[in-house]
Amino acid sequence: MTEDQLGLLYDIIEGKTRKLEIGFIIDSPWLPGWCNIPIIDYYSNDDLWLEANQKALSTFPEVIFLPGFWSEYGMCTEPSAFGAKCIFPKNDLPSVVRLPFQDYDFENLKKPNPSTDGLLPFMVNRLKLMQKKVQKTGHIYPFAISRGPLNIASFLVGTTEFLMLIKLEPEKARHILKVITDFICDWLEYQLQNFPTMDGIMILDDIVGFLGKEDFQEFAYPSLKQIFSHFSVKIRFFHNDAPSVVSAPFLYDMGINMFNFGIDTDIMEMRNLAGPDIVLVGNIPPRDVLANGTPDDVRASVRTQLQKMKDTFRIIISCGGGMPPGVTTSNLKAFIDEVKMSF
Repeated sequence: MTEDQLGLLYDIIEGKTRKLEIGFIIDSPWLPGWCNIPIIDYYSNDDLWLEANQKALSTFPEVIFLPGFWSEYGMCTEPSAFGAKCIFPKNDLPSVVRLPFQDYDFENLKKPNPSTDGLLPFMVNRLKLMQKKVQKTGHIYPFAISRGPLNIASFLVGTTEFLMLIKLEPEKARHILKVITDFICDWLEYQLQNFPTMDGIMILDDIVGFLGKEDFQEFAYPSLKQIFSHFSVKIRFFHNDAPSVVSAPFLYDMGINMFNFGIDTDIMEMRNLAGPDIVLVGNIPPRDVLANGTPDDVRASVRTQLQKMKDTFRIIISCGGGMPPGVTTSNLKAFIDEVKMSF
């Protein structure tokens, strides 16, 4: 992200512009395949990581890529700090081997040190090693980033097991979330301390969308509010592309000002749920249209989306989630061209 693009985000958040911008979350599910490099090389070769991100930025200069130059190891990133085993196939996304639920003493779960534990120091070191090269492209590191507390918990113990824990042993679930939430605050703080250009935080947590209202308020709301209220940054970006009807009315109160949501909720319905103060980032179908459709399908979907919008105020047009595998250059250019033709 360039400093000018960061300034555009400030203006959108502060309500100073109604100009419709295009933005996409991009990371390892899309970039290696699009660049035709093995995923393991993208993770382990800093130069290829740099080149892949730089190629996206130069090919689509009209797009604000969120965050751009994201240092990550897929879903293994934060769970690795807790000691979870991670499996890295040569050309497939990595996976987390959950901790043994029956035998592991989760009541004594310890908070990791983000400067030394798991893959986290490698993530930060990559950003340090590549910082001057990134700056030469005219870009900066805008966000400190982490998976969210329920997301990390589900990778450590299993999604079904953690959701059952909420219902059957709520005190144990609260303890796990407390340790993870405190860790996330430390992890984000560590990134912010190392990179002064960062003026935002980005949290990704789809498991929030699996909860009903009562469980959301009891288990997700306190953790998310703690995280988003902990930092005095201008951009507080939350991603949840699972159903978000339950959580959307609480976004502003939790300190969130920018929200990437899924295709379950129409964009104008999301505006009514979230309120006027939240920047909405969405929500063209990512897989069925952007990845699997033709350029004409993409144009039609974008056109329909734009027709639904009563206003472009605090909206960044995107897909309903992160950029999925398989999205082609021609489909992205069709997306961009359709937006340009309409505005």
